[in-house]
Amino acid sequence: MAARLKDIADDLGISVVTVSKVLRNHPDIGEETRKRVQKRMRELNYQPNLAARSLVTGRTWTLGLVVPDLLHPFFADIAKAISVEARKQGYSLLISSSDEDPDLEIQEIRQLLARRVDVILVASAQSSVEGFRMIEEQKTPYILIDRRFVGHNASFVGVDDEAVGMLATSHLLEQQCRRIAHIRGPNVSTAIGRLEGYKRALASHKLTPLPGHVVSLGTSGDHRGEKGGYEAARQLLGAETRPDGLFCFNDPSALGAMRAILEAGLRIPEDVAVVGCGNLSYSDFLRVPLSSVDQGSESIGKYAADLALRIARKKAKAKPRAEFISPRMVVRASSRRFPETPSNS
Repeated sequence: MAARLKDIADDLGISVVTVSKVLRNHPDIGEETRKRVQKRMRELNYQPNLAARSLVTGRTWTLGLVVPDLLHPFFADIAKAISVEARKQGYSLLISSSDEDPDLEIQEIRQLLARRVDVILVASAQSSVEGFRMIEEQKTPYILIDRRFVGHNASFVGVDDEAVGMLATSHLLEQQCRRIAHIRGPNVSTAIGRLEGYKRALASHKLTPLPGHVVSLGTSGDHRGEKGGYEAARQLLGAETRPDGLFCFNDPSALGAMRAILEAGLRIPEDVAVVGCGNLSYSDFLRVPLSSVDQGSESIGKYAADLALRIARKKAKAKPRAEFISPRMVVRASSRRFPETPSNS
């Protein structure tokens, strides 16, 4: 017969409530008592009955996460950070990928709603907020991650994308680049914000994008962005005025762009300086180490998990709030034209 909370409580001469609090990692329990209970649980191979627990508490002790691309290290880092924080509080994380497909995203959200997760976290591929109506109708709390909808009253955790564009473009301007092009991402808030930041940085130097110097990656900017970056860079290199600086939507697109630049017989950064976004783990080990804007993926995951867990514990509708992570410029060889430029890597 499977061990019960009552069995553990009776064995240790304590109340069922105390054992339950240990399971929930409640701060009221002393460390010695916690260790005694956990030891007895291991000895009895105790497995909590989650279905019964859900009926009593009204919670499933699970969070749901939908991201556009699990192969992209940025979203993988976010998922890992959320999972780590959730586990500390006795929660599980269900993860799914929309593959940048709005219809598939809706299907994945429906699956999470059917499983009655306590909170849903979404890095959305939607072009409008209509897809979130069904979550609201189910009265399930949700948090937008990385991508947001201006004017939509929902909690959000992510980087300030306009600041990303400003930071990357300002760095290229400091490197004496004056014909700076931009490879922009798909039509989501991240790409829109970075494009606006790029334009603002140029305007601060009384410059505007030259004709043909803003090129789109297409429909996907995530792990498949390398191909789009390559094609976009070839187009830019064939422009009437060749860029001397290039700000790319993300690191995968920057990798493709650098391949096109090198294939054209040009030097990085002497002929074209390149900056990406994401500061992915391999950026320092490339043929030409890539300068990149660090979005703080781990911080995004931690903030999102903390917010989701606070909402889940309250079991009440929370006032929407936004947490913006400050981006950080990491300078490497792909944009460092002058030896005196400090590196933050």
